[in-house]
Amino acid sequence: MLGDYRGIPREAMLLVYATLLPSLAFGMFYTDISYFLSSVQGIGDGYMSVLIMVMGLSSVAFSIPLGIAADRYGRKKMLIMGNIVESLIIAFFALTKDPALLMGIALLAGIGEAGFAASSSALLADTAGDMKRTASFSLFSFVSAVAAGIGGFAIPAVSIFERFGFSNQEAHVALYVLLAVLSLASTAFILMVKEVRPENKDGAGMKAYLPRKSIGVLKKYTLTGFMIAFGAGLFVPIMTRWFDAAYGVSDVVSGPIIGISNILIGVAALTAPFLARRLGIVKAIVTTQALSTAFMLATPLSLNFYMASTVYTARTFLMNMASPLENSLLMGIVAKEERGAASGISSALWRLPNAASTALGGWMIASGLLAMPFYIATVLYAISICLFWRFFGRTRLPEEAAYESG
Repeated sequence: MLGDYRGIPREAMLLVYATLLPSLAFGMFYTDISYFLSSVQGIGDGYMSVLIMVMGLSSVAFSIPLGIAADRYGRKKMLIMGNIVESLIIAFFALTKDPALLMGIALLAGIGEAGFAASSSALLADTAGDMKRTASFSLFSFVSAVAAGIGGFAIPAVSIFERFGFSNQEAHVALYVLLAVLSLASTAFILMVKEVRPENKDGAGMKAYLPRKSIGVLKKYTLTGFMIAFGAGLFVPIMTRWFDAAYGVSDVVSGPIIGISNILIGVAALTAPFLARRLGIVKAIVTTQALSTAFMLATPLSLNFYMASTVYTARTFLMNMASPLENSLLMGIVAKEERGAASGISSALWRLPNAASTALGGWMIASGLLAMPFYIATVLYAISICLFWRFFGRTRLPEEAAYESG
């Protein structure tokens, strides 16, 4: 199985290295932000959920134009910009409690996320080539997930700062700033990547860079992703808060649990090329997502925190096993010159429902409807999986034929 990872091009490996520290930082940030804002900073659940929603909506608003800009002006430049902005945002969130400033920071966070998301997949696909695209996305996902998991384990480091006289709030701020600096340092790896610049379309305007060749498959892909995203947004971004509301467990305990989930996501990602060869990319995606949905439904039915966290970890493991396969599939079915725009559109139509439903999920938690987010998500996931199979069940990428002939 590990033989799939031999021969990944140097430029693709640099991008894998570049994701390590940002993933570490954002593993902590996205695991803890709902708890930090509400339980540490004293911001109400409603406004906390709105801030997370605004981050997503801002990402939606900028994903498509930044994706087009990446195709036109260079995906490397866009990736550098996104990484710098995202890194600084971690520190900015920790350094203020002013509601107006937090709203502005949330808007800026979306811009950074959009720049990163719109360019990273396209640039990785460009540098990896067709035969190593799935392996490169799998390794990228492995490093990202494991680092994000370690980031979840970093949350208890607040107790170390407290031993040096920091208050709980000051200790959280110190941790956020430290990880922001580490994330910013990873820009050095991106600077080393040699990019083949996209061709200019005779000075045409931005509309010329819309993915006209790929619009048909892109519509189908984003429709199924839209439903998954809405369901996931109901609980995934605010799981530390959900564990607190459901079982009275603080982020110091639930953060590492989610960290374990992320590490297992990384391990699962390593199996993606193997699954693609044995089952085919589309069948592997459908199988793992269907199994994950069963565990998701069981999460709110758990009798205690230990059972719930175990079931949730299994759900996360299976659902995200398909993530590198989905990324590889998208980059394989769209035209190469439209990858940046396609990534931007896919990202926007993921983040829009994901961000909007987070506010709904926060309201459900505040209202005591703790199981409802999981029930709604189960229905949406089931519909999405069925449609995905109908749309792409017969899709075969060039490398799949090469696997069979080899």
